[in-house]
Amino acid sequence: MKKITFLICLIATTLIQAQSTKQIFESPNLKEAISSHKTVAVLPFKSTISYKRLPKNFNPETNAQEEKKSALSLQSGLYTYLLRKSSDYSVTVQDPERTNVLLKQSGNFDKIDDLTPDALAKILGVDAVIKCTYAYQKTGSEGGAIVKSLLIGFGTGKVATSDLTMNIYNAKDGDLLWRFYKQMDEDVMSNPQAMMEHMMRKVGRNFPYEKS
Repeated sequence: MKKITFLICLIATTLIQAQSTKQIFESPNLKEAISSHKTVAVLPFKSTISYKRLPKNFNPETNAQEEKKSALSLQSGLYTYLLRKSSDYSVTVQDPERTNVLLKQSGNFDKIDDLTPDALAKILGVDAVIKCTYAYQKTGSEGGAIVKSLLIGFGTGKVATSDLTMNIYNAKDGDLLWRFYKQMDEDVMSNPQAMMEHMMRKVGRNFPYEKS
């Protein structure tokens, strides 16, 4: 009995640790640098979609299109969240439509990774850029997850894992000022809006531009 109890506790601890994987980096110059920031831009996300087991109907071209769609959807979702809470922050977030038009006009919309953060900030006319990567891996079937949710309860129908990395770079010198990493489980009942809300609740507690 003791062995079973110990095993249950060990599994529970492991699950809690797996669900709360979070890492934060703050530059020693963070507070000084952001004190003069007025406007920041959210770049299109670098989004990847993968599968633990490739589905039979997997199409690389379709998957690539979904990644591009996800990149813009996540950019828009992050902007909407920050805009909704703008009174809590010390900076203005540039409209992503303007951000993307400026990137396209300069011929760099598809070359974000080829430019330094300070070069991107100069193109966009902002004091800092927020650069994010989002890696989504589907790990289970939605049908099985729905059944599990109905039998056991909502929140138990895990279908995927996701990794979010958010970096804030200073426009003046391109230095990394702040970095946030979070690994999460995605439920079968989640949607892009709920997913962004979930992610930003985790980020919001540590977002450096939040007014004190």
